[in-house]
Amino acid sequence: MFTGLVQGQGRVAAAERRGDETRFRIRALFALEGIVGGESIAVNGACLTVEQAGDREFTAYASAETLEKSCLGDLKPGSSVNLERALALGERLGGHLVSGHVDCVATVESVTAVGQSNRYRVRFPAAFSRFVVPKGSVALDGVSLTVNDCGEGYLTVNVIPSTQAATTIAAWRPGVTLNMETDMLGKYVLRMLEPWQAAASGGESNITENFLREHGF
Repeated sequence: MFTGLVQGQGRVAAAERRGDETRFRIRALFALEGIVGGESIAVNGACLTVEQAGDREFTAYASAETLEKSCLGDLKPGSSVNLERALALGERLGGHLVSGHVDCVATVESVTAVGQSNRYRVRFPAAFSRFVVPKGSVALDGVSLTVNDCGEGYLTVNVIPSTQAATTIAAWRPGVTLNMETDMLGKYVLRMLEPWQAAASGGESNITENFLREHGF
């Protein structure tokens, strides 16, 4: 579990591709100490498991599923990435709950300067629109951001100078692809409401007399 508060940037030292899979070696550009094999680190928002750890450096394997659902496959030696270690119980939750399981790949559509901040308009597959709400949360390349505006297949976020300086966002330009994870709580709520939504729309509901009896009603 992560919060979307990027701890610092790293650089891809090696990307060993074998068919549809890739093993990355990543070097942190900040004091990332005490890394151990088996722990989880979010790389551009995608949760990867550390295989071997060294001094500010680790290797991690990305499966075909991970590469298909994210844009990690575009990384090459020299690429900059956002890094965040898994949340420890008792720490401040400064961003929002992030699983590190990427929903889809989004694309930067435009960048507009707004004072010292930048406003980014991002396009993504329309099927994920129902999980994005105004003033809700979204993780883009592992960065927890507040949705300013949204609609069918798009959202906008405002990024302050300190966030741009601490992450790879400063390099975002129109056409850049991003890993996008929608709000975890919203996904669960919508899934739980599906039986009632089907009944309200005139469809066949899963709530039957037997269902109610089995669950103590």
